[in-house]
Amino acid sequence: MSVTELPGDRAPDSPATPTEPTRPARRPAPLTALLTRLHFYAGILVAPFLLVAALTGLAYTATPQLDEALYGDTLTVSSVGERARPLAEQIAAARAAHPDGTLTGVQPGDGDRTTRVVFARDDLGDRQHTVYVDPYTARVTGRLTTWFGSTPTTTWLDDLHRNLHLGAVGRHYSEIAASWLWVLVLGGVVLWWRRRAAGRAHVRHLLVPDLSAGRGVRRTRGWHATTGVWLAVGLLFLSVTGLTWSRYAGANFGAGLDALRAGTPEISTALAGAPPAAAGGHQHGGTAVAPAADPVTYDRVLESARAAGLSGPVAITPAAADGTAWTVAQADDRWPVRYDRVAVDPVAGTVTARSDFADWPVLAKLSKLGIQAHMSRLFGPVNQVLLAALALGLLCVVVWGYRMWWQRRPTRADRRAPLGAPPARGAVRGIRRWTLLIGVPVLVALGWALPWFGGTLLAFLVVDAVAGLLHRRRRPAVPVSPAPVGD
Repeated sequence: MSVTELPGDRAPDSPATPTEPTRPARRPAPLTALLTRLHFYAGILVAPFLLVAALTGLAYTATPQLDEALYGDTLTVSSVGERARPLAEQIAAARAAHPDGTLTGVQPGDGDRTTRVVFARDDLGDRQHTVYVDPYTARVTGRLTTWFGSTPTTTWLDDLHRNLHLGAVGRHYSEIAASWLWVLVLGGVVLWWRRRAAGRAHVRHLLVPDLSAGRGVRRTRGWHATTGVWLAVGLLFLSVTGLTWSRYAGANFGAGLDALRAGTPEISTALAGAPPAAAGGHQHGGTAVAPAADPVTYDRVLESARAAGLSGPVAITPAAADGTAWTVAQADDRWPVRYDRVAVDPVAGTVTARSDFADWPVLAKLSKLGIQAHMSRLFGPVNQVLLAALALGLLCVVVWGYRMWWQRRPTRADRRAPLGAPPARGAVRGIRRWTLLIGVPVLVALGWALPWFGGTLLAFLVVDAVAGLLHRRRRPAVPVSPAPVGD
């Protein structure tokens, strides 16, 4: 092994050439050795979660096309008319097709999109029945069981990606993947840069694989590392945005936004001079809904919202209780997004409150835009292609990582093993004290904010320490030769 060669660069069974000088190998810095060991074990143990997340995420990127193929006749109109029929007429047609359930909202048709009339029922839980109506003819085009506007196919793929259809328990898998993805990405970039600094890789090989390495682990490492560098920014984005609505880290993120007053602003639905809202409103899917209103009210509220400047697709939500305002929110997820909202007095038809996206706190804006981009909505087909490329690239990086593990296995008859050996332990003992004084509190804080990262890291440290202790106990003691008599 040359002076600049790092452990594991040469295949374990490759004998040294007779002309190779016998010089001691340079040990990597303690932090580099620790990072190498962490990157190795995290990659081995977390990679299965990343594989599943990448495969399910890749499938989810195709949901717009799947919806059009499966539900195109329901979601779109056959021909765009000159003028839409009144919402009251469209709601009456939807009610005739769906006589039971509570009307919880209407999304008027825009362009070639049908109007969505949403009904809630107690037996549906957090799902709804959505009746689709041609806004130009008031003809019902179909009915679907939806989840916050998503079709059954999109909902199924969304659940697969988030929780593998295992409910709350399944959400742990995706949170583990998101909690460790940023660690693996940043650790891999640092390790690859340290190899360049150590002279083991040319600077251009940070972005271009070293094809002169021939076959074996060095060539695989080149593809693994350079692909990871190219994907680093995108993978970090997926990790951060995925954590913002995960089960535990997402809750901590929301609490942090609330503490900083940087969350999505609420819009007041209180009406001046109105008596306190009476109890008795029904709960459907977590949203209180007042008794059924006259369908004509939807036209009055929509007209007021349009006059207030809310253009494009909007969602109308009736009052949560008698004596409170209705809300109308823009629902345009494509860039440039439109998320302005107004509260409207359903009787007088006047706007009583307003919340514009331009006035949201910066963190709330970034969180909202990040989620839409993560769900491949923000930039349309371009967004879908980029996310699909990230998913495919992540699959390749994981497969190459496992291939390196297999290629580094010893193959000599006297030291054969099915897989490569992990990096040597003991790096912590060489780390300077001031580094530990800074690093340990940072890790504790990260472990609190990202519980699945902290919990799995602690489990790894405990298991690794126990394995090291058992290994030392099994290692035979080296006998000490007695001194010659008479010396």
